[in-house]
Amino acid sequence: MRKDFDLRQFLAGTVNYGKPPTHRRQCPMPQSHGSQYKKKPTGGTKRAWRGKRAYEAGSEPTATVLGPSKKRWVGTRGGGLKVRLAAADSAVVTDKASGKSSKSKLLRVIRNPANVDYQRRGVITKGAIVETELGQARVTSRPGQDGVINAILLEKTQK
Repeated sequence: MRKDFDLRQFLAGTVNYGKPPTHRRQCPMPQSHGSQYKKKPTGGTKRAWRGKRAYEAGSEPTATVLGPSKKRWVGTRGGGLKVRLAAADSAVVTDKASGKSSKSKLLRVIRNPANVDYQRRGVITKGAIVETELGQARVTSRPGQDGVINAILLEKTQK
């Protein structure tokens, strides 16, 4: 056995081996989207009959905010790519009355019915009401999944 190795210190976790690994994700813990924890007909909880699987692992939500456009590409199951929009400064706004679409600059997030906290932080999700150069618009795409912000102009606030 090596002289510089102390088993007691190693098992207790008090040995410092230098810098922490740099390959870790910024998110502290992965999320599991498995549905093992169901209830019995009697109301009791079922025992987990197997461990978690890698295909049940999820990812942290992409909170799309206003700012210079920033995209992240994530590999998906099956070898495809998913574009995550981390920040955006423009949206494709469609006017239903005329049927025309145009790219418009985003000014601010007015309301987000998905989450009150998102509304306070200015996070853009599907269903959020945003202020654009053309007027108020409702987001119809999922920016964290699609990588683009598509919106429909609201009738009463057209400029």
